[in-house]
Amino acid sequence: MIAIEEVSKRYADGTVAVDRLSLQIPDHSITVLVGPSGCGKTTTLRMINRMVEPTSGTIRVDGEDILRRPVNALRRSMGYVIQNAGLFQHRTILDNIATVPRLLGWSKQRARARAAELMERVGLDPGMARRYPYQLSGGQQQRVGVARALASDPPILLMDEPFSAVDPVVRRGLQEELLRIQGELGKAIVFVTHDMDEAIRIGDRVAVLRTGGRLAQFAAPEELLASPADPFVEEFLGADRGIRGLSFLSTRELALDRSRVFPVGSDWQEIAGRDKTRAPVLVTDAGGEPLGWADLTTWGGDVQALEPYGQSFEVGRDSLRVALDRAVLSPTGQAVAVDGAGQVLGIAGQETVAAAIRAARRRQATESAEGPSDSRQEPSPTKAVR
Repeated sequence: MIAIEEVSKRYADGTVAVDRLSLQIPDHSITVLVGPSGCGKTTTLRMINRMVEPTSGTIRVDGEDILRRPVNALRRSMGYVIQNAGLFQHRTILDNIATVPRLLGWSKQRARARAAELMERVGLDPGMARRYPYQLSGGQQQRVGVARALASDPPILLMDEPFSAVDPVVRRGLQEELLRIQGELGKAIVFVTHDMDEAIRIGDRVAVLRTGGRLAQFAAPEELLASPADPFVEEFLGADRGIRGLSFLSTRELALDRSRVFPVGSDWQEIAGRDKTRAPVLVTDAGGEPLGWADLTTWGGDVQALEPYGQSFEVGRDSLRVALDRAVLSPTGQAVAVDGAGQVLGIAGQETVAAAIRAARRRQATESAEGPSDSRQEPSPTKAVR
């Protein structure tokens, strides 16, 4: 547990970076700090490992005031990941990851063995071990940075906008990797970002800071989206917070239509003859995986002539936000639902997804009226795919 108690940071010129901030950051969770530029996010993070010394207040780790610990020992007990990874350019990837264990007195052999283990854990090819940072992509370098921070198995991981310098596809992959690693290791992670979508995607709790380092709201992402504390938080969350809130609604109860799903090789003339709706049907291969949409009034059975089905969503793993997105982007207005093996379970149109959203909201309202619950509705064992 990290306890930040009435902590402030004031500079000699009178600038107040953080103002009487109090937060309880639990173990085995990801706490995200967000807010506008100048709100003290990075300053707060750096005060935890004393890269910045607080002007007043107390920061405790497991009940111990961090000022009572030697600063080097404190920093080595916490992993630290920054934007652009901050790797040593003259060291190999293996030796970059092994840096902190070596500083702690580990033998070179043991430190390198740990580094090799962590390369696999963060999804890096073992063949990269002898390369240098300049030989890796930005996303690969960020993975090295995460591995280096985890090398001595610290209970706390501090991350300062670690994924902001990579493209959106790589960033999403890194977020998923972080969630996977957290599911396995259960660290206390403090994560700074300026991206609200990232905060909602990875955070167990989100702290929204105002300019000047004052706390505006500290809550679970779904609570933050549903009940902003004041107009500042509501404006910071943006006009699409209702759509973001769908990330916490599961697709498990979504009503799926299988009546318009047919395997390739079906008797299309017979199907077309009895079909009165003239709506497109989804064609699957023999194994049940989607191939594309067919208009039975014109389609002659040629698989190459099928209209692309777009992207599917996985029932139970993906959220209603993803299902709605897939339906909106589908050429037919119908989203393709699959299981974990990629086999089609059915299709769901925009109205079907909207009905599921309304039903989920009614359930939430009922549960809220009945009293607080310790459980969080999540479409997956870790986080929703948002």
